Amino acid sequence: MMKYLQNLGRSLMLPVAVLPAAAILIGIGNWILNFDEGNIIATFLTNGGTAIIGSLGILFAVGVAIGMSKEQDGAAGLSGLVAFLVITNLLNVSSVAGLQGIEEGAVNAAFENTENVFIGILSGIVASIMYNRFSQVRLPDALAFFSGKRLVPIMSAAAMMVVSAILFFVWPVVYSGLVTFGTWISDLGAAGAGLYGFFNRLLIPTGLHHALNSVFWFDVAGINDIAKFWASEGVQGITGRYQAGFFPIMMFGLPAAALAMYHTAKSKRKKQAASLMMAAGFASFLTGVTEPLEFSFMFLAPALYVVHAALTGLSLAIAAMFEWTAGFSFSAGLVDYTLSLGVPIANQPLMLILQGLVFAVIYYFLFRFLIVKFDLKTPGREDDDVQEDEARTETAGSGDAPAAEEGETAVMAEKIYEGLGGDENVLTVDNCVSRLRIEVNDMDKVDQDKIKATGVPGINVVGKHNIQVVVGTQVQFVADEIRKIHKKDE
Repeated sequence: MMKYLQNLGRSLMLPVAVLPAAAILIGIGNWILNFDEGNIIATFLTNGGTAIIGSLGILFAVGVAIGMSKEQDGAAGLSGLVAFLVITNLLNVSSVAGLQGIEEGAVNAAFENTENVFIGILSGIVASIMYNRFSQVRLPDALAFFSGKRLVPIMSAAAMMVVSAILFFVWPVVYSGLVTFGTWISDLGAAGAGLYGFFNRLLIPTGLHHALNSVFWFDVAGINDIAKFWASEGVQGITGRYQAGFFPIMMFGLPAAALAMYHTAKSKRKKQAASLMMAAGFASFLTGVTEPLEFSFMFLAPALYVVHAALTGLSLAIAAMFEWTAGFSFSAGLVDYTLSLGVPIANQPLMLILQGLVFAVIYYFLFRFLIVKFDLKTPGREDDDVQEDEARTETAGSGDAPAAEEGETAVMAEKIYEGLGGDENVLTVDNCVSRLRIEVNDMDKVDQDKIKATGVPGINVVGKHNIQVVVGTQVQFVADEIRKIHKKDE
């Protein structure tokens, strides 16, 4: 299960990589709009970023489907899209209203946000399972056109109809239960704010955090924290308590966690980790958009994400206890924090900066300790990296394979393919960040000396039918060439 979660985490890197840039565009655009309403450039930037951030579900559906499929084929991505479209259309408000024979206004609020990340990930997983199971299936001649990869989107659609039928009954129950739970903890004062912060983060992967948010941020239970704060209504020190504690986390805690993950990344992956962590950390600080950073370790190191959720709850509890308040209209980043300073009902908001600095220290050292102590697979520390103590790795040098031009890469790929036993022996071709991951019929037919002669740093036999060839940063290009040869010989 842990390996499956880590594979899922790696699959998320494709859509996650684009999110920091989108978040920054939104942050800059909103900043300008607050001082110059109607600014064309700001509107242009904001709309561009929103187009991406507002489509997280579909991005994750396609990205997970491709990443979790055996061959990372485009057909899997298309199937992920099909699966997502099926479930989101079957479970949207108008469709549910028709199925239940009621007015749209009477539909359970659970169906108002079905295009969320959880549905996207679920769609991608289902599509990848369908691809791995049906992409090689041959149908009778009368149906031969729909064989193989063409069959995958069809099966994905059928599977998601079954999933939709299950969620049609399950989703409202879970959603309503969370709303009831949120209403109960709202009577617990500062402790309730802490519980809300903890479960808010814990539910992020499922999209059900919106159920809790509706209780505290909007008028479901009469709290309406966001609207009352910006209208400067309510009680000073109380109104805004369900927002304030997020600022120390998003502006300071998570960026510090990003720094810890960068510092603990393996040397050969530090540059890659730095690019992601820097962009995601800056997006969290400026705009309060945390998805790029949270999804980068949420599945790779789920235990660490629980720690993050607990620290978020602690932050909200502390801010509520001391009645330090600030508010946001978009998210708890620098943009909204700066704007909230001028709201009369804000109470000692500068103390949130002090709290944030303390939490930055806690996040950095706690994350760094836990990552190293328990060898957590945060970005840059995945098992696919070259391990110095891998007993089964036979080294033929160090570092990456020599850099090669396009023609040389093709020759290298051809020699590696021959060493693997060619089309008679190679079953599937995959790659991670630094390695080729090959499934073969017979390991005895693999000529390791021929593969080593190409200059690759190492070879790792991981089972009777699986072998990894360590190539280095050029692995994607070598893998692409091998896939071309493999398809040609099929």
